[in-house]
Amino acid sequence: MKPGQEELRAGLADRRIRRSIEPIISPKELENEIPLSEASVETVARGRMGIEDILNGKNKRKIAIIGPCSIHNVDEAMEYASRLKQLADDVKDAFLLAIRLYWEKPRTITGWPGLIHDPDLNDSGNIEKGLRLARQLARDVAEIGVYAATEFLQTYTPQYLADFVSWAAIGARTSESQ
Repeated sequence: MKPGQEELRAGLADRRIRRSIEPIISPKELENEIPLSEASVETVARGRMGIEDILNGKNKRKIAIIGPCSIHNVDEAMEYASRLKQLADDVKDAFLLAIRLYWEKPRTITGWPGLIHDPDLNDSGNIEKGLRLARQLARDVAEIGVYAATEFLQTYTPQYLADFVSWAAIGARTSESQ
């Protein structure tokens, strides 16, 4: 290689990419920080069994997954969950209700990517904070007896949240999330 060519070559690659690695909390560490409670274990298990029985025709009720398009405010989500719990109790003979806890935005390319990826709504990308908020919300929802439903888009998010979810879809509805 000619003198100076190494520096020229180094300037060709990744000119607009900052090369850095910022590790986030592991799923196990977050589980230890925000563990399943006895109440949440019971809720999730009842929800999973109930949904399975309905899907297998063993229970004639209908499943209704209801709630906001995506969660951006955990306090408002808890208020919604509290109201949903009252409704779920009122209609339990005809419906199994689950709150829609969508923490990721499946079709957002240039907009807000969801609570997990931008919890402060400011493009900061504080994923660790988003995972903590999502897990705490899932635990709080389970502790009041509300079943949670979500759509998992990224391969890593189920490792952090699946133990609180009674029903999940695997999202892949865009060319970016196949």
